[in-house]
Amino acid sequence: MSCKPKTDEKVLYKMKRIALALLICLTGASSAMGVTIEWWQFWTDSDIKPVIESMVTEFEEANPDIEVELRDLTWANGHEKIVISLASGSGPDVLELGSDWIAQFADKNQLADITEYIVDDSSEFQGWGMATYRDKVYAKPWILGTRVMFANRDLLDRAGHDEDFVPINFPDLVSSTQKVDALGDDIYGWGSNAPEKHRLYKKFLPFFWSYGGKIYSDDGKYVLLAAMPGIEGLRKYKWLHEHVGYVANQRGLEDAFLDGKIGYVISGDWLLKRIKKENRDIELTSMLIPGPKFPGFSFMGGEFLAINAASENKEAAMKLIDFITAPKNQVRFCKAAQAANPSSLTAQEDEYFTSNIHFQTFIKQIKLAKHPPVDPNWVKIEAAIEEAVEEALFGSGLVAEPLRKAALKVRQLKAE
Repeated sequence: MSCKPKTDEKVLYKMKRIALALLICLTGASSAMGVTIEWWQFWTDSDIKPVIESMVTEFEEANPDIEVELRDLTWANGHEKIVISLASGSGPDVLELGSDWIAQFADKNQLADITEYIVDDSSEFQGWGMATYRDKVYAKPWILGTRVMFANRDLLDRAGHDEDFVPINFPDLVSSTQKVDALGDDIYGWGSNAPEKHRLYKKFLPFFWSYGGKIYSDDGKYVLLAAMPGIEGLRKYKWLHEHVGYVANQRGLEDAFLDGKIGYVISGDWLLKRIKKENRDIELTSMLIPGPKFPGFSFMGGEFLAINAASENKEAAMKLIDFITAPKNQVRFCKAAQAANPSSLTAQEDEYFTSNIHFQTFIKQIKLAKHPPVDPNWVKIEAAIEEAVEEALFGSGLVAEPLRKAALKVRQLKAE
């Protein structure tokens, strides 16, 4: 009887290691199980980019089998680059997307459905509605944004208001803007946005929503843009524009406001950052946007993180998204960006936000904020709304007719 010689286990182990080393050399892989994912993002500011890079480094240390390559985009052409890359079936694994871009790409099956990944922690974040298209979630909320109303307290004092006065409803606002406007020829009660693309509609929609206006019916079947509640919202916005309004683009309004020429403006958290950066001497009051009887609704948007449907590393990509959107990292990001609205409810409880009275206004307002419909045609719908508001304010002066024409355009888009 003969026996086959046993292979020495150490020799076999060495043979396997040699074979593995040869495989690594041939494939160019950095490790046996390692993957490289690419993230396209827009934050290039010198105060913010280092924080992004630091978080990526920490992620790689916690996940040594995953390497992250960052690529910076600009707001000037970033959207176009994303469109081209996704259409070609290539592009990065992880993308930063503005809230109004999500439906555009999801409709073309260019974003991965991440619904299964987020069920467990969905209640800990705000903003899911903007990332949900046809009952599927295509992105995770990161940093949100809304608009609040700011007042120059010195002008309010000069107009005879008590030191704790804030307008709760539209009648209060009308009365106050009239008193401020009466202070002098170079003083205005209200800052009214000029026909500025992508901005004018964000100033009008809070009035539209606060008065009960809807773009679509709740079931999405009907266009309600020109219904009476929406008309009333535009009529109120037009009154402020015509009677107490200082008209300029967003930057011009904020310049005049900080120079003490305007009583009230609607703006975002970037105004707080500018005041701090420029060391402006202004007694500022922030407040919720007034509605017909009580505080009304504001506009909500935000930055989201999504996964390319063509990515071969979706699990690793989701790990990165979860890490970047973790509460502690949202706080770090907001401190660097001086941003007021993390999507994480836990992050909102950090002292950085609770100790800042203006940030608290933003956090309260985001709970009373609405976002536009998650519609792949939103850019065209937005343009139709802006044209209507522009005509009402700067053209014919009519209110109902411009909204009716805008509603017809939106109906045509839905029918296509």
